Amino acid sequence: MHWIIKYLAPMFHQPKKRLGQHFLQDKNIAERICDALIIPVCEDTGRGKERRAESGENERSEERKEESEKRPEANFSVLEVGPGLGVLTQFLYPLYKDKLFLVEIDNDLIPALKSNYPLIKDQIFEKDFLELDLGSIFKTPVAVIGNFPYNISSQILFKIVDDRRIVQIMVGMFQKEVAQRVVSLPGNKVYGLLSVWVQCFYNIEYLFTVNEGSFFPPPKVKSAVIRLIRKESEPECNTKLLLQIIKAAFNQRRKTLRNSLGEYKMHFEKIKDQELLSKRAETLGYEEYIMLAQVFDKFI
Repeated sequence: MHWIIKYLAPMFHQPKKRLGQHFLQDKNIAERICDALIIPVCEDTGRGKERRAESGENERSEERKEESEKRPEANFSVLEVGPGLGVLTQFLYPLYKDKLFLVEIDNDLIPALKSNYPLIKDQIFEKDFLELDLGSIFKTPVAVIGNFPYNISSQILFKIVDDRRIVQIMVGMFQKEVAQRVVSLPGNKVYGLLSVWVQCFYNIEYLFTVNEGSFFPPPKVKSAVIRLIRKESEPECNTKLLLQIIKAAFNQRRKTLRNSLGEYKMHFEKIKDQELLSKRAETLGYEEYIMLAQVFDKFI
């Protein structure tokens, strides 16, 4: 009998379709996801170094040097979203201990999590992540990690951006199509609102693809793991206006900006590069949207 089925049987628990539950069953994939968090481990444990040595990472000195330069400050917490059966938690807890927090919407899974991790039982929240007030819980930077439900992928990414002053890094598994959209560049057919908005605030990496058989029950599509690392500085513009401009442009993505951004036409003459207005939404990089917000904001 598969270990997940054995685990769920005593709880009479079936994966809940309404919650988009597809439990990760491949522990090797789980470990790779946790390794991608690239933040400092607790000083009293050598587990991180041991795991990296076992995986052959000691032979990739240049890669490790590059990753170490991305590490956030040490005063942080780790928030796992949707721990489910704890397949990621089992690797995170030995590393981060009392810095680890969990948020799980499925109340049937909460007792097992609290039983397996009693030292952080008061840091396990039975709540929808989208409704979690990170600012009231965390006063220091947070690293978010999780195998995210496909049905709320976009909402999760928008929340990460909304909470960007707290969320310094995110490692997450999404539907492959969503992951590709987030990392896509101008001119790509999947490049869109989500791509531009996230890229305004985070550096993004597509880490690896995960096949359907790594889950129980298996989804109908492939998944992918991406990493977001917050940029050092905010865009120097009105970010509320920035989002409005991006939305307006992509709501009519087949039209040129001269038409899709018609509500701002009284400010078009202030744009230095007038050829920009003859382009479509998917051809502009996030820097150009920031420039438009800067120009329009001066006259609104």
